[in-house]
This record gives sequence, structure tokens and C-alpha cells, in this order.
Amino acid sequence: MGKSLIIVGAVILVIGLLLEYAPFLINWFGNLPGDINVKNENSRVFIPITSMIIISLLLSLIVNLFFHK
Repeated sequence: MGKSLIIVGAVILVIGLLLEYAPFLINWFGNLPGDINVKNENSRVFIPITSMIIISLLLSLIVNLFFHK
């Protein structure tokens, strides 16, 4: 349990540093084909389907690499 929390904390730290100091690395988020972005006069709907699939695949790969027995 402790090792998992340390790894999750390190991942969150890296993501935070990237968001703060290198935002140009994640400009692709929400701009991929398949991401839904509907702007109306009074509302906005944003559903990043493709971006979430890619993030899910990357996280699954990272978890399987670290916790593979």
C-alpha cells in the first residue's frame, strides 16, 4: 500500500510540474479528432472522448509495467 501511494504521489507531482512549467506539452488535450466541443450562446459542452481513451491506455500501460508479477 505504501509503495502504491508513493508512486501515485510521484505521478501527481510530475503532472503538476508539467502543467505549471510546460503547458505546451499538453495542448493536444481536447483537440484530437473524436473530442466533442459544442459551444452555444449560453452554454458549452466539452466531452474529450479520444483524449480520455489515450490517457486511459497510457495509465494502464504504466500500471501494468510497475505492478506486473
